[in-house]
Amino acid sequence: MSKADQLFIENCKEILSRGRWDTDHPVRPRWDDGVPAHTIKCFGLVNRYDLREAFPIQTIRRMFLKNAVDELLWIWQKKSNNVRDLSTHIWDAWADETGSIGKAYGYQLGVKHRYPEGEMDQVDRVLYDLKHNPASRRILTNLYNHHDLGEMALYPCAWSMTFNVSGKTLSAVLNQRSQDMLTANGWNVMQYAVLVHMLAQVSGLEAGELVHVIADAHIYDRHVPIIEEIIARKPYDAPAFRLDPTVTDFYAFTPDSVRLEGYQYHDLDQAIPVAI
Repeated sequence: MSKADQLFIENCKEILSRGRWDTDHPVRPRWDDGVPAHTIKCFGLVNRYDLREAFPIQTIRRMFLKNAVDELLWIWQKKSNNVRDLSTHIWDAWADETGSIGKAYGYQLGVKHRYPEGEMDQVDRVLYDLKHNPASRRILTNLYNHHDLGEMALYPCAWSMTFNVSGKTLSAVLNQRSQDMLTANGWNVMQYAVLVHMLAQVSGLEAGELVHVIADAHIYDRHVPIIEEIIARKPYDAPAFRLDPTVTDFYAFTPDSVRLEGYQYHDLDQAIPVAI
């Protein structure tokens, strides 16, 4: 069984069995028919994935790895906040007429700051420290800039990454303020696992653990029947993950730099309603 399947099933069962509904509060999200999108949630879930043992991709439903990597590189490599730089349309609902999502995600990573070593943005600072200061306990990124929240189409959900090197092993903590379990959990886990693999490779390290901290882990009301169907399925073994070993520059990675070997999965037979 894939560890991603195991933890997803455990998390969803926990949310459905002991979670709390927010139906006693007004909520911001709406379904496309205008009905409030309520959730059942648990607070403070923490999941650990050892990337040396297996790649954390779900098999109880099909996951589109290259699309997830495309979004990851849009944020971390292109440092873009414009959906026209993204191959998929997952951010279109949040964009204005120019394609911008405001000062969110990639915009924050691309803001340059002056350091004693020179001018760098957040990504370049991480890359520099992984090579030159691997013992540092200050290697992290932060997208939740309160000064710019009013100019963001959506406050960052996955908002912080903290990196740590032990010997020659790179591990990371992903902090997430909010997680839609059906649409985003498997997606975020696999794409940030890829990020750890990429940063490790270009820094002469090996990928270790990804620790995922979720503050508000929730399931939307209209997603409950779909979740129940998915978690009743029998998972397959995790596929083998391959990252192009010739790439030594983080900015040279593309979605085609990743591939899976032996990926078996269950198809999802119905469209997933999206709350906005």
